[in-house]
Amino acid sequence: MAAGPTVQGVDPERLQRWFGEHVDVAGTLSFEQIVGGRSNLTFTVSDEAGGRWVLRRPPLGQVLATAHDMAREHRIISALAGSGVPVPGIIGLCEDAAVNGAPFYVMEFVEGMVVRTHEEASALEPALLGRMGASLVEVLARLHDLDVDAVGLGDFARREGYIERQLKRWRLQFEQSASRDIPQVPEVHDRLAACVPEQQGVGIVHGDYRLDNCMMSPDGGVAAVLDWELCTLGDVLADLAAMIAYGDQRAAGDVLLNASAEGYPSPDEVRDLYASHSGRDLGHLDFYLAFAHWRTACIVEGVYSRYEAGVMGEADPELTRLFGDRVLTLADLAAECAGRLS
Repeated sequence: MAAGPTVQGVDPERLQRWFGEHVDVAGTLSFEQIVGGRSNLTFTVSDEAGGRWVLRRPPLGQVLATAHDMAREHRIISALAGSGVPVPGIIGLCEDAAVNGAPFYVMEFVEGMVVRTHEEASALEPALLGRMGASLVEVLARLHDLDVDAVGLGDFARREGYIERQLKRWRLQFEQSASRDIPQVPEVHDRLAACVPEQQGVGIVHGDYRLDNCMMSPDGGVAAVLDWELCTLGDVLADLAAMIAYGDQRAAGDVLLNASAEGYPSPDEVRDLYASHSGRDLGHLDFYLAFAHWRTACIVEGVYSRYEAGVMGEADPELTRLFGDRVLTLADLAAECAGRLS
């Protein structure tokens, strides 16, 4: 049986054999990269009978040593099965790089929609988009309320000092990734490190929770939470602040405007919805907003650098420029928010 044509990041012949050992495959597999992801590469895998799966692997080329860990993502999604937080079913994990050039894992294909752009969000009825936003917040609060020991993730990461760890991690990775000088990043780092609020317990932090990192059902509910590569344990209010920050059009720039379309909950509404589902004190949310902008600036600079280096496949020069400009805006917003802290 001949395998389908090669696409970048995929070895079709070896993957054909791997899939044949793990699921019932009808005929030759075909592979198509799912656009929209900015870090790990995601592919739809289809067979000749209409069977579909999703494959995740690291970016091409050299990547940061602590990022893109397929086994971590696989463990999280597996642990959350049946927890009340919707996730795709797991098919299997392959850590043998000889199969596809890098470790990967495969999930069931979840039907639904990913609302990535302002145009896609605006094409929805505002009431539907509002239900999507409300469901996102409710699922986020549900994730944060999970007992990390009960779902088998109690030893997944350090429990305390989340913000301090994140400040250290992302400053280091910014320094390793950045090819230009952005002085606000180290300045805001120092400001935040000097006034970290006390962490309220320990929970599962998704790390990049937003509308286009979830599969949404036609009725507006969350069908599956996706993109767990930044997940860890720690201070869950960082997730809430990041979700609110994504609703700031200045932070989104021309890249992520889906959370600013008519009907989607405003930043204040997101905060109020979360408060209605959670008993956590939100009195220090301004700190977390400053942290969210700073951290996203560090992350997006890494994405920008990978696009510049060509390790994310064929890149649109205009999109690359937008990512570069967005980092500068995020750094300015982080500095603005940090300046309001007492």
